[in-house]
Amino acid sequence: MAMSATSATPSEAQSTLKTRLETDRTAAMKARDELASATLRMALAAIRTEEVAGKAARTLNDDEILQVLARELKKRKEAAEMFAKGGRDELAERELAEAEVLERYLPKQLSDVELTELVAQAVSEAGPGAKMGAVMKASHAKVARRADGARVAAEVRRQLEA
Repeated sequence: MAMSATSATPSEAQSTLKTRLETDRTAAMKARDELASATLRMALAAIRTEEVAGKAARTLNDDEILQVLARELKKRKEAAEMFAKGGRDELAERELAEAEVLERYLPKQLSDVELTELVAQAVSEAGPGAKMGAVMKASHAKVARRADGARVAAEVRRQLEA
């Protein structure tokens, strides 16, 4: 028996992002959209795996679900790159298509200009002669998952060396 979100107690309430993923998966299945339904099924499986990992099962909040989705997105992009290098273009295209489905649920990524501005702010706040670690910590707080860590690190390194 399914419990509606309005009658659930706060400890039983499901995250809104997870509910959206489940609703979208159901809609994709009804529309016979194999790509979206398979991708969302995989994402929900990764979320469930994360929920039961550790000593006690727990419910993930939206922020933790975003972390799982970002990790899955990164896996898709890396797999696409490897398939492309191996001459398996059809598999690379599939991985990129799955990445596009996942990107719908993640915050909009920062442009290079926006990232440069945020890192410049972090460098100025850290002060002259700041170390990479201190600037990275300040940068990650400003970026808040709107850019890949490798992009942030490259920009921090570029600005510190300039």
